[in-house]
Amino acid sequence: MNVAMKSTEVLWQAVLEREQNPNPPFFYAVKTTGIYCRPDCPSRRPKRQNAVFYESCTQAEADGFRSCLRCRPNQQSPQEQTASLISKACREIETAEEEPRLDDLADQCGFSVFHFQRTFKSVMGVTPKAYARAHRMKRFQEIVGSNEGSITTAIYEAGYTSSSRFYETATQALGMTPKLVRKGGKGVKILFAIGECSLGSVLVASSAKGVCAMLLGDTPERVLEDLQGRFPKAELIGNDADYETLISHVIQFVDDPKYGFNLPLDIQGTAFQQRVWEALRNIPVGTTASYREVAEKIGAPKSFRAVAQACGANNIAVAIPCHRVVRSDGGLSGYRWGVERKSAILKIERKAGWPTK
Repeated sequence: MNVAMKSTEVLWQAVLEREQNPNPPFFYAVKTTGIYCRPDCPSRRPKRQNAVFYESCTQAEADGFRSCLRCRPNQQSPQEQTASLISKACREIETAEEEPRLDDLADQCGFSVFHFQRTFKSVMGVTPKAYARAHRMKRFQEIVGSNEGSITTAIYEAGYTSSSRFYETATQALGMTPKLVRKGGKGVKILFAIGECSLGSVLVASSAKGVCAMLLGDTPERVLEDLQGRFPKAELIGNDADYETLISHVIQFVDDPKYGFNLPLDIQGTAFQQRVWEALRNIPVGTTASYREVAEKIGAPKSFRAVAQACGANNIAVAIPCHRVVRSDGGLSGYRWGVERKSAILKIERKAGWPTK
């Protein structure tokens, strides 16, 4: 999605509302003054017929417009400067051999410890410690999945200072024991069933804890490949007579959400992802919310990009309704199972009798 694809009226509305950090970013220029600005510039709004829109400062300047001296569009905004500093702190956490001290990270950003922690959480949705923990766990999965060295070696190479600290949260974060992660899920029994619904093929799979995947695809083979890629060495059990009865319930739910989805879920993800997924389940059927609105609901208003990433990491289609999250202008954005399916699900939910936003 770029500026050229957006309605000029949508862009103009963003200017009238002085929207900060629009997606995608853009600038507006005023023909009568020869100046271009950010959408949130505090200057007086021009007449609509005098405003033109650009994707970049370079384009505006190429057409002869000068940079506004109030909002300084050709320089980083305070929000962009903050985001850049937090991004550098994230890279520092990711590349450090051991978890950096909070006061060291704050000093590098020029913040007090309190301000740094609060700002980091508002941008990333989690605290620096939670971010570091999630990164170490992800790094452990990458190392142990390569089958190079022992689990103990992987623990220390991932940045843990002791194995006891790792095992305190490992099983909960990984969804299985570290040994099973190393084996690609070997020994884990996952029941699955595949059926056909209005959206194509649908696969539902359950671990001992509950439904761990609901996948959509064009063919049964495609959804099964998706499941096998997630648990390459797990014992995948299909054609189980008792479990096969579940697929009819799932198809009924997908084709008509009024039937509800009351099965237990085995949700595996970071603390932030789980907060997002829980917020998604609280969006009423037939309505939508923007990424920014979801970020605000979980108390992290600046972390809307992280919210989008959490939506993309969701493995349980429809039941965890990431399809109900849209851009701030109401337009559909990416969807793991295809934008056309996202549109179709919303149409199903908005049929006669369901509320609309």
